[in-house]
Amino acid sequence: MSTAKRDMREVMRDEMIMRDRIVAILQEGSKTVPEVSEALGAPEYETVYWMMAMRRYGMVEEIGRPDIDGYFKYEFREQEEESHE
Repeated sequence: MSTAKRDMREVMRDEMIMRDRIVAILQEGSKTVPEVSEALGAPEYETVYWMMAMRRYGMVEEIGRPDIDGYFKYEFREQEEESHE
């Protein structure tokens, strides 16, 4: 893997593709950002960006307390459908 950081515009373009991959990874069980990053084969700074976007929209949430290294585990949250009465 290259050590050069990609431009954030490139990282942002990959968000929708990576969202589906992250969901699949988290459906196997809760994981920390480094664990998700490793499973994706992506740099942690990119994984943080994608997961925090998902957190903002309620797709993932941290659970429990941080581990000894300060990382929270995250889990996928099923989206509730809005009722239109």
